[in-house]
Amino acid sequence: MTKKQKILTSIFILIGVAVIVFFGMRAVRSFVRIRGNGNFGKPPPAKQTDLDLIRDWMTVPYIARMYDVPPEALFKSLDLDKNTFDKDADKNYGKMSLKELNDKLYPNEEGIILAHVKASIQAMQKQEQPPQFPATPLPYVSPTTTP
Repeated sequence: MTKKQKILTSIFILIGVAVIVFFGMRAVRSFVRIRGNGNFGKPPPAKQTDLDLIRDWMTVPYIARMYDVPPEALFKSLDLDKNTFDKDADKNYGKMSLKELNDKLYPNEEGIILAHVKASIQAMQKQEQPPQFPATPLPYVSPTTTP
């Protein structure tokens, strides 16, 4: 191998190492971002006890898994069958979010399903019977002000 070939080989090796370091650093930075520092945040860990973490975008099976309660018990407390197919949403009740269920079943009332799911899980965590779900939505009672 001549001196010229050795120099060219060394230059190509250095360029290769520089390319590897450059793309390696980009990969490390991407992995750090993906670890849960994005806008969506990390999902809560399993077997939660804090009911304030329940959001209306969650489905009943997801909540049941997160709080370690049987999904059938939650559907029963809501007086729903998870296999009921909704033609408008083109999916079963078991795959609909709490907001979708609330909008479908109680279009004029906000948060009925969410509040009942929280109450049911709280009762199940205390080893009590879940509260009975009303067949009709509860009317909103505004606080009255007295002069």
